[in-house]
Amino acid sequence: MEHIDFSLVDWSRAQFALTALYHWLFVPLTLGLSFIIAFMETLYYRTGNPEWKRITKFWMTLFGVNFAIGVATGIILEFEFGTNWSNYSWFVGDIFGAPLAIEGIMAFFLESTFIAVMFFGWNKVSKRFHLASTWLVAIGSNLSALWILVANAWMQYPTGMRFNPDTARNEMVNFWDVLFSPVAINKFLHTVFSAYILAAIFVVGVSAWFLLKNREQLFAKRSMKIAAIFGLAASFLTIVTGDGSARNMAKYQPMKFAAMENLYVGQQSAPLVAIGLLKEDSKETLHKKQDFRFEIEIPNMLSYMAFLDPNAYVPGIKDLVHGNPERNILSIKEKSEKGKIAIQSLAAYRNAKKANNDTLAKSSLASFEINYPYFGYGYYAGRDEHELIPNIPLTFYSFRIMVGLGFHFIALLLVVLILIRKNLLEKKRFILYTALWTIPLAYIASELGWIVAEVGRQPWVIQDILPTIAAVSQIQPASVQITFWLFFVLFTGLLIAEIKIMISQIKKGPAPESSEI
Repeated sequence: MEHIDFSLVDWSRAQFALTALYHWLFVPLTLGLSFIIAFMETLYYRTGNPEWKRITKFWMTLFGVNFAIGVATGIILEFEFGTNWSNYSWFVGDIFGAPLAIEGIMAFFLESTFIAVMFFGWNKVSKRFHLASTWLVAIGSNLSALWILVANAWMQYPTGMRFNPDTARNEMVNFWDVLFSPVAINKFLHTVFSAYILAAIFVVGVSAWFLLKNREQLFAKRSMKIAAIFGLAASFLTIVTGDGSARNMAKYQPMKFAAMENLYVGQQSAPLVAIGLLKEDSKETLHKKQDFRFEIEIPNMLSYMAFLDPNAYVPGIKDLVHGNPERNILSIKEKSEKGKIAIQSLAAYRNAKKANNDTLAKSSLASFEINYPYFGYGYYAGRDEHELIPNIPLTFYSFRIMVGLGFHFIALLLVVLILIRKNLLEKKRFILYTALWTIPLAYIASELGWIVAEVGRQPWVIQDILPTIAAVSQIQPASVQITFWLFFVLFTGLLIAEIKIMISQIKKGPAPESSEI
């Protein structure tokens, strides 16, 4: 590891982060809007009211624009695993590739097949079959998210696998452990529920624009009512699954949890910092310790959030870096030594096999298997252990802004429903403007969630098993820099194009009843 090209690592991370962040600008709206459309068409099917058909077809048009661009960025994202992260793909491709293959074969084909019927099948197939197609598109898009999030969750909590020392690859031994791991299930549910909130805010905000312009009031109110109910239900489910995510993080990724809460010294009955401001001129730059300029705490809440016990001990960054024997927490140096032994034992095993030395091979394999849980730490043997601390300010602020915006969304959706019920919504222009300008806030909250999840687990590509410094392809940093800027221009162009097309379609409004898509 003496020849690590950190420029290559940093640019590879930057390129993947760029692609993922742009891709996630399109995906959440697809996940949530597909179900909102399905609910609207169901009302058309049951009532026969042509107004619900107009409403469905309008939102379906916006869904189609967003879906097409989301697919384009998603394809590039998957290709980057082979181009920029080939060592990672080799190391875990037998596991990571399985859910991605299922996503392509089952989920994507499902949604891409029935999306044609959904868009072009009006009056060409029966109302029942068209409704079924719309629901299958919604289910298919969310199944795509399931398999991709299962793959991502496995990187956060690798399970259901064994390492094959003969091939130097991880192999899946239990597919159901991968699919139904606590991290995978919770991650999928929390992510899609938060996406439903974004879609609800989008529909409410766009509908508010129509009310502000005194256009299509019946269309706008009906759209807002469906979206607000859908968004409120998703909000409460997001809170529940977010609580589960925190406990999973505290159990399986304690460093991420400590960084997210800026907990440097572990505490029993640890308080939760509800609001806090970090000092920019912290003196502990080496240890990455961040002092608070001020904080508002909720007593015992962090312990309860992590372990459902207000008196539980929550390890801090200092415990996780330097160890805490009283709490049976190994230091990073101790883990690095074990990881180094695992790496050396693997090399000794493979050399012994080549030399037909079965005795040495057996002993080396036994040593490797004992120390394999710390394999990734071996790459940091002799290095500064503080490199394994993620970016504290970014994760700390991202989490709190995300949660704060989440409560804003709940309040807005509740107010909208109340005003619709009292038939006062169009008179409350401040609420309508708030709803309109909340649309970008929903996208910000969605991106912040991914920042917490992905930045918080750095420097690990696979938690405790493979760090980023060992996962990158051995290519020239210049080639990654060039493609980074090419993708930046391409994705920005796609985003601008989508926004212009969306605005154009919104200004046109829902088509007359006799029009077809």
